[in-house]
Amino acid sequence: MPGSAALAGAVLGAFLALAAPTFTPIHRAGYCAFYGECGRNPEVNISLVSSKVPCLSNTPARAATAPVLALLRTVCPELARGERETTRVCCSLAQLSALQLSVALSGAVLSRCPACARNFANLYCNNICSPDQSLFTNVTRVINRTTAQGTPQLAVVEYQCFYRQYFTDDSFASCRGVRLPATGGYAIDTMCGRYGARLCTTQRWLDFQGDKNNGLAPLQIDFQLVPNGTQPGDAIVPLGGTAWRCDQALSAQEQPCSCQDCAESCPPVIPPPAPQPHFLLGNANGALVLCGLLFGHLALVFVVALLRQCWRAKKKKGTAPQPAPAPAAGCSARLGDASHRVLARAFRRWGTLVAGHPVTVLAVVAALAGGLSAGLVTLRLTTDPVELWSAPGSRARQEKAFYDRHFGPFFRTNQVIVTAPGRPGSGYESVVLGAKNFSGVLSEEVLRALLELQERLAATTAWAPVAGREVTLSDVCYAPLNPTQPGLADCCVNSVTQYFQNNGTRLAMTATQTDGKKTGTVDWHDHLLYCVNSPLSFKDITALELSCMAEYGGPVFPYIAFGGYPGSEYTEAEALIVTYSLNNFPRDDPRHEWVLSWERRFLEVVGDFQRAHGPSLSVAFMAERSLEDEINRTTGEDIPVFAISYLVVFAYIALALGEYTAWRRVLVESKVTLALGGIAVVLGAVFASMGFLALLGLPSSLVILEVVPFLVLAVGADNIFIFVQEYQQSQREPGETREQHIGRVLGRVAPSMLLCSLSEVICFFLGALSSMPAVRTFALTAAVAIAFDFLLQMSGFVALLALDARRQEAARFDLCCCCGMGEGGPAGPGARLLRPLLHRYYTPLLLHRLARPVVVLLFLFFACAGLYFTLQVPVGLDQELAMPKDSYMLEYFAALNQYLAVGVPTYFVTTGGYNFSSPAGINSICSSAGCATDSLTHTIQYATRFPNVSYLAIPATSWVDDFVDWLNPTSRCCRIHRFGNLTGEFCPSTSNDPSCLGGQCLNATRRPTVEEFERFLPWFLHDHPTLQCAKGGLGAYDTAVSMDANGTILASRFMAYQSPLRTSQEYTAALRAARDLAEEITTTLRRVPGTHPDFRVFPYTVTYVYYEQYLTVVAEGVITLALCLVPTFVVSFLLLGMDLRSSVATLLTIAMILLDTVGAMTLWDVPYNAVALINLVAAVGISVEFVSHITCAFAHSTKPDRVERAAEATVNMGSKVVAGVAMTNLPGIVVLAFAKAQLIQIFFFRLNFIITLVGLAHGLIFLPVLLSYIGPSPRVPVADTVGDTARDTAAGAEQGVGLALGNPSFEDKDKDEDKDKDKAEDKDKATAPRQG
Repeated sequence: MPGSAALAGAVLGAFLALAAPTFTPIHRAGYCAFYGECGRNPEVNISLVSSKVPCLSNTPARAATAPVLALLRTVCPELARGERETTRVCCSLAQLSALQLSVALSGAVLSRCPACARNFANLYCNNICSPDQSLFTNVTRVINRTTAQGTPQLAVVEYQCFYRQYFTDDSFASCRGVRLPATGGYAIDTMCGRYGARLCTTQRWLDFQGDKNNGLAPLQIDFQLVPNGTQPGDAIVPLGGTAWRCDQALSAQEQPCSCQDCAESCPPVIPPPAPQPHFLLGNANGALVLCGLLFGHLALVFVVALLRQCWRAKKKKGTAPQPAPAPAAGCSARLGDASHRVLARAFRRWGTLVAGHPVTVLAVVAALAGGLSAGLVTLRLTTDPVELWSAPGSRARQEKAFYDRHFGPFFRTNQVIVTAPGRPGSGYESVVLGAKNFSGVLSEEVLRALLELQERLAATTAWAPVAGREVTLSDVCYAPLNPTQPGLADCCVNSVTQYFQNNGTRLAMTATQTDGKKTGTVDWHDHLLYCVNSPLSFKDITALELSCMAEYGGPVFPYIAFGGYPGSEYTEAEALIVTYSLNNFPRDDPRHEWVLSWERRFLEVVGDFQRAHGPSLSVAFMAERSLEDEINRTTGEDIPVFAISYLVVFAYIALALGEYTAWRRVLVESKVTLALGGIAVVLGAVFASMGFLALLGLPSSLVILEVVPFLVLAVGADNIFIFVQEYQQSQREPGETREQHIGRVLGRVAPSMLLCSLSEVICFFLGALSSMPAVRTFALTAAVAIAFDFLLQMSGFVALLALDARRQEAARFDLCCCCGMGEGGPAGPGARLLRPLLHRYYTPLLLHRLARPVVVLLFLFFACAGLYFTLQVPVGLDQELAMPKDSYMLEYFAALNQYLAVGVPTYFVTTGGYNFSSPAGINSICSSAGCATDSLTHTIQYATRFPNVSYLAIPATSWVDDFVDWLNPTSRCCRIHRFGNLTGEFCPSTSNDPSCLGGQCLNATRRPTVEEFERFLPWFLHDHPTLQCAKGGLGAYDTAVSMDANGTILASRFMAYQSPLRTSQEYTAALRAARDLAEEITTTLRRVPGTHPDFRVFPYTVTYVYYEQYLTVVAEGVITLALCLVPTFVVSFLLLGMDLRSSVATLLTIAMILLDTVGAMTLWDVPYNAVALINLVAAVGISVEFVSHITCAFAHSTKPDRVERAAEATVNMGSKVVAGVAMTNLPGIVVLAFAKAQLIQIFFFRLNFIITLVGLAHGLIFLPVLLSYIGPSPRVPVADTVGDTARDTAAGAEQGVGLALGNPSFEDKDKDEDKDKDKAEDKDKATAPRQG
């Protein structure tokens, strides 16, 4: 079979050679096929270089002249086989000079891989100059030409070139991996025409080189690749030989191609570890198993302890009960009781004083609160997300400031994504490329609509009111190739219509095309097919002869202009993407208003376009300002929702605060005025705190305005209900004035209020230690507001209660105190619902001996389940959640996630202190031949091989690599005027000035010296890229290097592209991976001699400053919440008389509330982030209200056992907690479910709803049961303090410590009469000794 294949190939080859017409009858060593130049090729209409063709000359090769030999040794050293007499060539000096220019053009791209550059040059050197040219060349077409002297000539316009397959395959293999540092793509993309790098083969590579329509070839060359072992016949001998492998050095002084350009040069690369899967124990979820084991362990411990307790009780059952002596109070208990007596006495006296002078107190309170609230005029609202969520001293902020200082702010992006749902695709039979599919969105109608949109945007102007001028696109656009005075044509706009330079006439062009035996019409389809595979082409190979470069002069890469395509089939894309890049300016720059104004107009124009084309096209769009605009818009639209929410809460407090005895007394006994006064006190505390902090220069935010009033209202309403209901249930003693009565009640409840408020204030002050500005500002505002609220309630609200009591005793109507019933006096106890239910039904059921173990086990299960779900809670905040449900941005985000092919640019930035000018410094950065294998660009290129770990899709561009290639003496890029007025100045590659001849900056391929580096680098950075020198740095690199006046490099950047990132978790992982990669590069570069110890490399992209918080938000949240729990424990411990058990119960319950809350967040799709952390910090404060009052009541109860004390605390304080905290929060929270902003629905409705329900369940169900098991033993009644009434002494010492738990009004009303009799008898007994 191999023999037959070889025979078939030989027959085919011979047939091909003989079938073509020949003008080369002699195929012999030492003979030429053509020689010299015969003018321009009339068949080439557009050529980017000279299109002069050779003259037919099937004659012996000529001896090389001295100039030819000298140039030959430079351009084609393999053909310079000896001295002038022995070296023969088939090219003239003019041909060799043209060949030098051609080799220089390719050398600018390929010189980074010497083996490839040499192999590519050798192909053309042999074609043009080989002395054995006729052996492998067969001229097939000539034209007649007459010289100026009248001499007839035959000009060659087409010939066949026969190569051995292995020789060309090896040459192609050496070039296939060569990179373009400016784009991150492959050089072969520019050298394979319509096929691009992905579909390029050896034959296609050579066919493009020989295509006269490519803008570079002066004539048509038909490359025939002859398989090994076959002969074409007719004495033709295919050119063969040995091609340099890319991992071979051309000489001892040179280096092989680098790993980035040659896979064979790469050392073994150990794949990085893949992202860790979920923790597993065997095949089971490890976290679930451990949480299950934890629950089992805790349940077992509880059950064993319970059984042991039952066994002990059973053992003692037969023993006659002995009255156990009451335990003596310890030192800590006595100290705690003493402190409570001091507090109670102080609050009693203060309450009596305030109640005696209510008007004066209210006037002082109003003046102080109003004065502090006046500071709101200086309030600064922070709306910039960077200022809200990223600390000024954070790494991301510092890196952003460094980047902005040296390179300017990251440019602004305005984008339109167009799809055509329902529009059918079509097939297209291309004369050039064969059959191709075009999606429905890639139709001429859609392209013309896009062109119309871009023309309208180019012509639109926007009014900037502050500047007082019209702003055009050219005023604000990013113009990389003309940054100083840009016109509309210079603006960087990336879209599919840029393949036609945004020109409708070119889009409509057609032409007749012949490709082989096929002839047909080519149109925009063919040009588009060519450009998506070769976006860097200045001229396609179709008869249209159009450029693929955008109007502004740069390339349009298809992965930026198309979206939703399978593989690399760009014509099957589902979306077309138009991207406007605008300059960004600091907020204090007047031009910042310009760009905002133009973006506003951009949104209007695209919105009109969307409405006009709505039936046929789906248009998603955004501007850089859109995110902030939409957040501000929805905040304004949701203000009525918040207003309704507060009104509902106000209405509840106003109605629930009253206690009614009869219908006829409703208007007297209602507390609407008092409730409104209490609400005013709470709001006054909020306004005063914000005004006070504003005077201190602390900015606020919309989040604070939304959360702090809710928090303070919950805390303040709880205190209001406790105080008012305690006053309503307390009976005035004989001889006691109204003011003394109020003072006595305040003395009983204020220590509990102080315990909660002090815990919350210290908690929030410690929360202010957070590094996140929004969390810190919220915590400070909440701490000051709660402190002010306590102070105002202890003064202003006490005064309001005194006035209301005076009104009610006078039987005056609420809200209209001028009218009344005319009959005063106390009205007796009013109707109650919640407290009797708790006493008669709820508490007996909850504390039943069978129910209590079930409750403990159930809540232990909830805690362990909460722990498991806490470990699963998603961390982050997707941008979609910040938008209202009716926002146009949601459609854009959906399109972006569905169609985007690459992510945002990511820069690897070097700081000062690195010596780029030294050879070692260059080699540790670059990626071409001779560069270190662990250089910066090599390391990044390695990372792109593993995008699932690095999240990088395209390797970094490198100005160092292109600068080294730009200096290569084989190119025309870096030249110096050798004489004349410009002696010593830079000579552009487009200049044909004779003074530039031979003026290459370097005389050999080498690294520049320090002096050369510093001299030539500015030239490179400002050199306009042209066809003669595509390596010019203007546009690509002029802003990539920041230098001082002395030329010292202060910073530089290397741009890569991220993979498409769709969730905040992916953005966070990408940031973490990029920083790890930068740390690795930093460690490597610090080993380079001369590098400063403080030098470092860091990654930067515009999103890092937002997502950095998620790297630490979990740890910071744990620390912040732990710091919030510390004062709760400490204050409880101190104010409860160093009662460790009660303090531990408080701490444990609040911790379980937080654990279950975060677990419920997972179940209800509430992600954890800084907004959630703010609410969790607030949850600690609300939890204190749910827990501490009941714990305090339990601690000071004198019932004989824990169960009875838990029952008493639940009945007495539980009703007030439900009415004051839960029922105050829930109505307002439910209203927030109707807000438009998803952020409010998720983080304010859902999360606060969870917090309230979980807190209520733990405070009213778990805590009483827990205290019934582990609560402290009953206290020994102690003597009353001096000045307390005799009734307090007889009723129990608990009144002495301030909670009035023995007050008869706390007991059931059906026993009130009996207790009144007992009270009178106790009073007589207490006063008898004194009378004696």
